[in-house]
Formats: sequence, C-alpha cells, structure tokens
Amino acid sequence: MPEPPRRPAVVLLSGGLDSTTVAALAKAQGFEVNALTVRYGQVHACEVDAARAVARALGAARHVELDLDLRAIAVSALTGASAVPKDRPLDDAIPATYVPARNTVFLSLALAWAESLGASDVFLGVNALDYSGYPDCRPEFVAAFERLARLGTKAGVEGAPFTIHTPLISMTKAEIIRRGTELGVDYGLTHSCYDPLAGGRPCGRCDSCVLRAKGFAEAGVPDPLLA
Repeated sequence: MPEPPRRPAVVLLSGGLDSTTVAALAKAQGFEVNALTVRYGQVHACEVDAARAVARALGAARHVELDLDLRAIAVSALTGASAVPKDRPLDDAIPATYVPARNTVFLSLALAWAESLGASDVFLGVNALDYSGYPDCRPEFVAAFERLARLGTKAGVEGAPFTIHTPLISMTKAEIIRRGTELGVDYGLTHSCYDPLAGGRPCGRCDSCVLRAKGFAEAGVPDPLLA
C-alpha cells in the first residue's frame, strides 16, 4: 500500500547543527521537507555547501538556495563589518555576530514560500538555552512572528493560520545532539564555525565552535568534524 502524501513544510536550513536537527525532526514527524537556505553575504558562506549536503542526505523534496546579500544594510561580524569575536565569555550580552533582524527576514522568506506551496508549517532551529544571546531566538519573538503570519497573509486571513515550529527552543546543545543522533543525523555534514580556517575547518574559538564543543562533550558523543 503506498504511503500517504506527506504534508509540506518549509524548513530554514543553514547547514548548521541546529537547523539540520530540525530538518530531521520535521521529516521524522511526517512532513515533506522543503529546505530554504539563504546566502546573505555571510563570511562563513561554506555553510551553504553544508546545507546542500544535508538536504541531499535527508531527501528534501526541494532545496532553494536564495541569494539576498544583506551586507549593505546589516552591520555584523558575520557580514564582514568587524572581526568575529574569539575566546569571549559566553553571557547574555548580544555579541557582534548578531545580524540585525536576520530571523525576521528569513522567516518572512520562508512564510512567502510556504504560502505559495500551500503549506502552513515552518520549521526554525532557534534555541533559547545554549545560544549566543540573539534576541530573535527567544520564544517571545517566535510567538510574535506567528501572530504576524496569521495577520499578514492571504492564507491566515482566510482561516488557514501558520505554525512556526521551534522544537529545539528549550533544549540544551547536548540534548539536541542526542536527539539528532537518535534520528541518524550525520553531523559530519554540518558546519557551525563563524570564522572557518582554510578548507572550511572550524576555528575552535568563536562562540559557535565553543557551544558546539560543549554540546558534544556533554552529550558524550564525538564530533565527527574533529575525528
């Protein structure tokens, strides 16, 4: 007997650890994964290659790589406006790697694609525990955007509201890695480093590298990128 068709969902896929785990979770929950990756002028653009590899590995129905260069309007260390900070204490201060309104922009793009696909579900890999202090990773932001989506779209106005899924938002990095490992995620395909060395090797010192190393250590799982 043929499988019933999967319900389409748009998954924002950066190629990092969190977004890869979210894509795997969406697939495990029976959704058809339509992956959206944004090439926004990030200095660590090799994450786009990682997203491409992840989308293939997960069998995404579609993978759109969208060019939207934010460097002219978004001042951030991740768009080359300053050096990526290294070896800093991880606290609640908003770091130089914050990209102004990035998740607002990305969710708007995902929302546009979802409405065009007839999908009412968008998945985002934000996390409010082991993260770098970004304001657009908080539950309050996600709830506010979900309200906006219901008010500002034809589908929402006509009674088909959107759901922004953030299944990792209350999980530690270790919990995320354990869950992804259970789902068979190949973290060797992912890229997390904000300031990669030659050949895309992780620097080991930026916030993202530090959080990744902490997560794998606490999960008791070796990081395949360091094998």
